[in-house]
Amino acid sequence: MATRKEVRARIASVKNVQKITRAMEMVAAARLRRAEQRIEALRPYSGQLRRMTRNVAEAAGAEARNLPVLQDRENVSTVGVLLVTGDRGLAGSFNSQILREGLNLRQAVKAEGAEISYSVVGRRGASTMRFRGEELAAEYVGFTDRPAFADARGIADALIADYVDEKVDRVDLVYNRYVSPLTQLVWRQTLLPIQHAQVFGEGAEEEDQQGAGPDTELAKAHRRALWVYEPDPEELLAELVPEYAQLSVYRALLESTASEHGSRMTAMRNAAENAKEVIGDLTLEMNRVRQAEITQEILEVVGGAEGLG
Repeated sequence: MATRKEVRARIASVKNVQKITRAMEMVAAARLRRAEQRIEALRPYSGQLRRMTRNVAEAAGAEARNLPVLQDRENVSTVGVLLVTGDRGLAGSFNSQILREGLNLRQAVKAEGAEISYSVVGRRGASTMRFRGEELAAEYVGFTDRPAFADARGIADALIADYVDEKVDRVDLVYNRYVSPLTQLVWRQTLLPIQHAQVFGEGAEEEDQQGAGPDTELAKAHRRALWVYEPDPEELLAELVPEYAQLSVYRALLESTASEHGSRMTAMRNAAENAKEVIGDLTLEMNRVRQAEITQEILEVVGGAEGLG
């Protein structure tokens, strides 16, 4: 049995851990509030731009194929996948579920007869993929706590360049969509080509139906209306596609940042509660040790008195 001094040292150690986890929880909560505001401001614009770009591509028809970024590949031999993780750990399953989805996606891509090319955002994802022996086409680190639009622009431009240069025949994004501090959904979004742009994941259909989604009366009326584009749809697409790609990547980064802060806040709260339980258990153990020591001292005193008598 441990001595009272050893148990007391363990209690002090756990209390220090509890203070750290409480502090990290409060920091994550403060950052989460700012991230939520940025997401709420961006989501409507991002969703409408995605739908508008897809509608303009449909209106352009065959003319859209003249743009290199919109050329639909008959045979998809390589799929580029951007995995959005974080630079830091201690965030529950935030990073692991993205990496798991990315590795599972390899099997689906191989079943289609294609290869996969990984790009990773975040140090945790990049280090894990390298540890697994995966070759990375690109890695982007150092900004996941507070991503800027310039970061998204650089990533999107690189993905577009790979598609135009035919290094990849399709581009997918895999990231955590923020729902609440307790819930983050793994989403996979086809970024390029525009003709196949779609979001996959639990709740994707519900979001697509918000606002002017495809199943609303407003969307149906828009589709029946005769639209006149100025300039021509193909010229408009040349401007819309880069902005669409940049904004889609930016939204993925913001969603991932909020998800990371929410997951870390929840993980640190759970850790602090677990530390509280451990402290309670150790306190009971210390009381038992103290009681055993007192009992032993009484026995020694009684035994000594009997020996003298």
